[in-house]
Amino acid sequence: MLTSAVFDADRYIDIAQSSFLPLLKGALFYSIPMTLISFVIGIILAITTALFRISGIKVLSGIARVYISIIRGTPLLVQLFIIFFGLTSVGIKLDPFPAAIIGFSLNTGAYASEIIRAAILSIPKGQWEASQSIGMSYGQSLKRIILPQATRVSIPPLSNSFISLVKDTSLASTILVAEMFRKAQEIVANTYEPLLLYTEAAFIYWMICFLLSLVQDQIENKLNRYVS
Repeated sequence: MLTSAVFDADRYIDIAQSSFLPLLKGALFYSIPMTLISFVIGIILAITTALFRISGIKVLSGIARVYISIIRGTPLLVQLFIIFFGLTSVGIKLDPFPAAIIGFSLNTGAYASEIIRAAILSIPKGQWEASQSIGMSYGQSLKRIILPQATRVSIPPLSNSFISLVKDTSLASTILVAEMFRKAQEIVANTYEPLLLYTEAAFIYWMICFLLSLVQDQIENKLNRYVS
């Protein structure tokens, strides 16, 4: 019994050690780049959508509302499946990584747009009036006065969205992206140790998110000192 237990422990340690590097590579080469690219594109979409919402132009506002409603009203996994598997029915075939980028970007854009819209609307109207009184156009007021202040308001919730996106990238494994969770699934298929491998993957996700939360705290502290 004791020999068997020692043998199993040695085997588990060996599997954990041999699988750590492939999992880490999956995170460094796929999960993190996928997060960064999707978030940048998503923020561009979010700013555009937020400006559409507050533009006062019914057509633009309507387009933004429909986009947000569709994305927020459907599961992210379903969105990924539609983009990767569904679009092949109409002759559009995408590789796994670009399909994941599109899905995560659209999803991030819809949720982040509401954060940015709320941040813009939180700026007192007096700021708009003051900028216009010195001859600034709408675009100049937005760029030089409103958006810098809205950025400080929106950074904390956007940071949370970024951390959540890191975890959401695990869904890309379902459309064959070789990210970290997909690597864990492949190793499990060979070792038949799901508890060990998935726990190891969860630990790496947690470490990444923990480090990002520390960065978030530093950014928020600097912003608080600046505002004070």
